[in-house]
Amino acid sequence: MPDSTDLLVVGAGPAGAAAAAHAARRGMDVVLLDAAVFPRDKTCGDGLTPRAHSAMNALGMGEFLADRPRIRGLELNGWGARQQVAWPSSPFGEVGTAVSRMELDDAIRRFAVDHGARMVQGTKAIGVQVMGGRIESVTLACGGALSQISVQNVIVADGVRSGLGKSLGRQWHRETAYGVAARSYAFSERSDAEWMGSHLELRGPDDELLPGYGWVFPLGGGLVNVGVGALATAKRPASLALRPVLEHYARMVGDEWALTAPPERITSALLPMGGAVSGVAGANWMLIGDAAACVNPLNGEGIDYALETAEAAVAMLDTASDFSAAWPAHLRREYGAVFAAARRAAGLLTLPQTVPVLGRPGIRSATLMSTVVRVMGNLLTPEDTDVIARAWRTAGRTASRVESRPPFT
Repeated sequence: MPDSTDLLVVGAGPAGAAAAAHAARRGMDVVLLDAAVFPRDKTCGDGLTPRAHSAMNALGMGEFLADRPRIRGLELNGWGARQQVAWPSSPFGEVGTAVSRMELDDAIRRFAVDHGARMVQGTKAIGVQVMGGRIESVTLACGGALSQISVQNVIVADGVRSGLGKSLGRQWHRETAYGVAARSYAFSERSDAEWMGSHLELRGPDDELLPGYGWVFPLGGGLVNVGVGALATAKRPASLALRPVLEHYARMVGDEWALTAPPERITSALLPMGGAVSGVAGANWMLIGDAAACVNPLNGEGIDYALETAEAAVAMLDTASDFSAAWPAHLRREYGAVFAAARRAAGLLTLPQTVPVLGRPGIRSATLMSTVVRVMGNLLTPEDTDVIARAWRTAGRTASRVESRPPFT
């Protein structure tokens, strides 16, 4: 265990490991810390949109994805209709894929180590010592032993619960939509399919229509990721038991996806989304990825944002001496408007009666479904000037002005 470092990165998921890799390549002394021992599993749909695929290429890990399934888009289902919608043209390209998080996270972690980061596994950051508003050192726990590491800067990437972020003042605000999701793995004869399956009409074992969706993402090698996700708010919490819903969904799609066995390795998670956290930065620390709730409120996608915020946070180490205002401002500038708009839309979808009203006619409109894929795939950018992009940003700016707590505040 080193006793000091230029940069301590807490959490070795995609966000933390990518940050460590970027920093190490800049010549920084980097310690990458995680409470788990890798490889380790993670609750996730495992899908990589073209934006996430592009971010992996930018990181330098395009070769890792070369032999993975080539995903052309989404196969949307619901209310007796089906549409295959290709990824819309965007600056990120038109190629998606899927990789299990056990493989993906370990690969990015190894990539960071190969570029000079020092990895410490099985060790948890449990507290900080602050002097003059800056973190001077971090308390670490490994088994029953405690130690200290002196730091210049800290990047916090310890996931949705963010234990270290909480000790630094991070708060999750549940007034806006958040996600609850469960995923599993199943053997399938269609594991090399070119389309991600998405079922917008999600029903429970009693045939109750639920405010969420189901997915089947092909991983290759005979395996698919099968999962369900639902939206909730503090006023309308998700009270459904996810495991029976997932098992029911797997039976419903069993023939369609040629599943040869019931789903296994079922796990679930809560997911803050759309920047619904405050306290994302201090003088010499920043929260990134899931810890900063950088997750699409409509579908829980966050790997692309994890990789992007990792690169941006490392770049800010060179451009700002105090991140307290600079980092939240960056997050609001990059993601605030789209998150605000998506949070409003997701809030409407927590009302069960809204789902069929919008979904039944929508699934039959190729234009509308293309827009849905564009939004769900995080494929709108600040540079886009078409009508849909302008309307989405305008809705987001309006929502930000009227919300009592805009994203990242």
